[in-house]
Amino acid sequence: MTISFKDRVAIVTGAGGGLGRSYALELAKRGAKVVVNDLGGSRDGTGHSDAALKVVEEIKAMGGEAMSNGGSVTDLAQMEEMVAKAKEAWGGVHILINNAGILRDKSFAKMTMEDWKLVIDVHLNGSANCTKAVWDLMREQAYGRILMTASSTGLFGNFGQANYGAAKLGLAGFTKTLALEGAKYNVRINTLAPVAGTRMTEDLGMPETLFNALKPENVAPMALYLVSEDAPTNMICGAGAGAYHAAYVTLTPGVALPADERTPEGIAAAWEQIIDRTGEIVPQSGGEQSQVVMAALAKIGGLG
Repeated sequence: MTISFKDRVAIVTGAGGGLGRSYALELAKRGAKVVVNDLGGSRDGTGHSDAALKVVEEIKAMGGEAMSNGGSVTDLAQMEEMVAKAKEAWGGVHILINNAGILRDKSFAKMTMEDWKLVIDVHLNGSANCTKAVWDLMREQAYGRILMTASSTGLFGNFGQANYGAAKLGLAGFTKTLALEGAKYNVRINTLAPVAGTRMTEDLGMPETLFNALKPENVAPMALYLVSEDAPTNMICGAGAGAYHAAYVTLTPGVALPADERTPEGIAAAWEQIIDRTGEIVPQSGGEQSQVVMAALAKIGGLG
């Protein structure tokens, strides 16, 4: 079955190039009306350009409908205005892909707190601003699909990217709560960790053959699936070079210790049991941790 976005209105942030442009073009090809948002800055977030306008021209040239927006995701009022314009022109907003981002890479020892705060502001707070701007509208129309952009750095770590990693794992956590809050309104939220060669990564010394294999067009299929009508919710997925996968936050059964063994030494003695992944679960809400605690306690005779 062909996945169509006919009669859907989509906002893609950071869509002037790279992944965002690829998402915007593919959404438009499949019938969506697209708001192409891009501040037009360089990789470190400085400067401006008309990158968004060029993508709108590409969409219009292939017969699609699009509008450009040059607002900063760090400014809630600008994002609210962007959503209002989309609703005025096209009647609603059904899809939001939070893709805008910058890099300020340095080891934490050399990183300034300004660089820390700026990266958090663009990625984490910026995604929250955009999501807040569409949230009530999506609940009212009982339809919404939101995609957060995480990273392997957030999920697994990467030297020199403490600010970026903190923001990206924060977005995965943001997704998990929103998925619960949006469920009864048919608002589904997912997280995508892309691996792609873009303007964010082009000067990081990547071999040309690898850079070409990691073209954004190979990530777009997963992004579009995760904002489609039949999309799952509360998933963390990855995509790159034509390979697609899922990542999970798991919880081991652990062990409950008798009262007299609840010491650092008791933890050390039980460590192998605590980290044993046999029977681990993928909780669908934070409350499931409490259930695991209760189950472990039951094995030693309850709350002691």
